[in-house]
Amino acid sequence: MKSSIVEMDGWRAKRALVIVAMLAIAAPAAAQQSPQSLRDALLGHRGFSTSRRPPPPPVARYVSESGNAFVLDRAAPLPLLKFDNSAEVWVLSPQPASRGDVLYRNEMGEPMLRATKLGGMILFTDESPNGAAAALAGKAPSIQPPAAISPIALYQRMGQASLRASRAAQRQMPFETLQDARPETSVLIAESATITAEAFERLARKGDRATLASITRVVLAEGDKPGASLKNGALVVTYAPGQGVGGRPSSKRIVKVVLR
Repeated sequence: MKSSIVEMDGWRAKRALVIVAMLAIAAPAAAQQSPQSLRDALLGHRGFSTSRRPPPPPVARYVSESGNAFVLDRAAPLPLLKFDNSAEVWVLSPQPASRGDVLYRNEMGEPMLRATKLGGMILFTDESPNGAAAALAGKAPSIQPPAAISPIALYQRMGQASLRASRAAQRQMPFETLQDARPETSVLIAESATITAEAFERLARKGDRATLASITRVVLAEGDKPGASLKNGALVVTYAPGQGVGGRPSSKRIVKVVLR
């Protein structure tokens, strides 16, 4: 009886050794198939199949490996992007890139996003100029602006923008319009005010409060093309109703004008 038990235990031990050996052989192969980085996993590299991956929703939220969360709205001819921690909505221009990718640039011509042919997304920011992979987090509500807003809503938006700019400049910063607002210009005026406040806060974060001290007021003016200029201490921000959602400058353009 003892002999048979010993033989049984020996057989079990041999079987265990065989299983361990098989796992050791399989481990390197599995390691080769696993993603080498978050970027590889997000961009679909290293053996990830893209044939089964469904297309992203036209309006979707993404989270980058650098921690930035944003909404990309591709439901209209002009794609829009909005970061979770900012009120500014960026108007993007899509352009074909190498390897079948699509590059999305802002008004300044700077790349902000790259959509890869494999279905991945790369986000470019001041903190990550070389790009950070972004993963799809799910559907999101549209960030397309309405066709018009009420006079009360416009007054509130301008008041909020003035308050934010005043805090950034550490003194009162009045906002005013050169022309009377109309229903078709109400949204562009509100967007221009909000973006100008973003520019003031961006300058304050950079420590350029001395530059802000030279600005006495903000004037929102209607024109043929969006832009900004400094005239006798006034920051004139121009909006262009004929250009739709893209008819106002970005905060980066305003910052560039102020720092000249």
